[in-house]
Amino acid sequence: MTLGPRPTLASLSEQNWDLIVIGGGITGAGVLLEAARLGYRTLLLEQADFAWGTSSRSSKMVHGGLRYIAQGQVRLTRDALRERERLLRELPGLVERATYLFPLRKGRFPGRWPMTALLGLYDFLAGIRDRAYLSTEELLKRVPGLDDQGLGGALSYTDALTDDCRLVLRTLLEAARYQGRAMNYARVTGVSRGDGDAATAPLRVAVRDLTDDATATLTAHAVINATGAWAGQLGGDAERIRPLRGSHLFFSAERLPVRDCLTVLHPRDQRPVFIFPWEGVVCVGTTDLDHPEDLNREPRASEQEMDYLLELLNQQFPRAGLGAGDVLSSMAGVRPVIRSSRAGKPSSEKRDHAVWEHDSVISVSGGKLTTFRLSALDALLAAGLLDRTGWRRARRSNVPLYAPIPEAPAQVDEFLHGNQDDDALLSWCLEHEAVVHLDDLLLRRTRLGLLRRDGGLSLHDRLQGLAADKLGWDAARWQQEWQRYRRLRDEYYGVPGRLAEAS
Repeated sequence: MTLGPRPTLASLSEQNWDLIVIGGGITGAGVLLEAARLGYRTLLLEQADFAWGTSSRSSKMVHGGLRYIAQGQVRLTRDALRERERLLRELPGLVERATYLFPLRKGRFPGRWPMTALLGLYDFLAGIRDRAYLSTEELLKRVPGLDDQGLGGALSYTDALTDDCRLVLRTLLEAARYQGRAMNYARVTGVSRGDGDAATAPLRVAVRDLTDDATATLTAHAVINATGAWAGQLGGDAERIRPLRGSHLFFSAERLPVRDCLTVLHPRDQRPVFIFPWEGVVCVGTTDLDHPEDLNREPRASEQEMDYLLELLNQQFPRAGLGAGDVLSSMAGVRPVIRSSRAGKPSSEKRDHAVWEHDSVISVSGGKLTTFRLSALDALLAAGLLDRTGWRRARRSNVPLYAPIPEAPAQVDEFLHGNQDDDALLSWCLEHEAVVHLDDLLLRRTRLGLLRRDGGLSLHDRLQGLAADKLGWDAARWQQEWQRYRRLRDEYYGVPGRLAEAS
């Protein structure tokens, strides 16, 4: 069960597809899996790498969203919590339950009892009971260095963490079990109705392979646009999507020794921000800002966002003295949020997904990482590939989505614990997961570019040998890829405001 070898457009054009999915993030991967499980001949096309956009740059959380209850989105929270529990059952090691601590401070909203009531509803919707109260003494033992001024203990609850990019790859690999096909670096340049625009005529999808500039026109009975922040452009309504940037900073566990996930409110605007352990480092985020920049350009965290997050850290850990020099790396993603009728603050926008039709193409966007399966089912319903009865049955089904991959290294399913520079894992990714560029390997198949201060530069010789062995890269191709990777890592994943230091 693999994604490779990467297909050619010539081979794909020889087939008549039931469905072509545009977009290789978690929503598109979910559509591919659900359609393939239903027996449809389905192809996914992604203009960059799989999970290149939002789905490799999220907050890594599979959660219901406590704040969505406060916004009145109880149904969204309920659906997300049920999907969270499903993923916890089916993907142990890749999706794992984690303890979250909400410190309580005297005279600050919300107090203990309102928060206790909120967590009670949260647990009820999830069908579990994980909430508890920790005394101040217990909290300071769990979180050494936390500011103890006005501290009144903490409330504890659970949600889940994942590697969002690995979740996308895992979903694509599962779709391959049902003969679902996927191709990265394949840009869709147009969709039209063939044969005189007859309502029953197949759709024609024009595609360009960005690796060799080959072009082809593919045919399909249905097309689903799952391109995230780009969905409004292809879906005929660019104003429907409000792109919002969320940025994160990564720190070493030595400088920020956090073992549990902390949910804290920023002193500037009372937004919830998370501080949590992930893949051996500590992640802090996120911000929530409008992103008016070109979507085809890699997003990056700004100095202002770094200052915002450092301000929070130094309020919560005043003796740590954290500064820009402690930042290992940064990560910025653009959320495809469905725009409301009001022009409110970014954090006030709802996180529901939306499905609509334009020129015979079904578009789906918005929503949460956790509820990708439900977004996919809604898109298939709108495309006529699932009837209402089948849709209801699928939403309620407890049939597992995922099965083990027996031939893969253990780290593929247990990525939160894996040694990411292990040769077996790197070799598997290079052989089986459609790696086209070095940044695919170091920023998405693994996270070595984020987890190491040098961005993985110390792995140069090993990586060159593996790429030569598994991908056939000669010295010239390797040098080209190495320079490309260093530029991307420094400019878009390094410390905001300056290039990362070269080793």
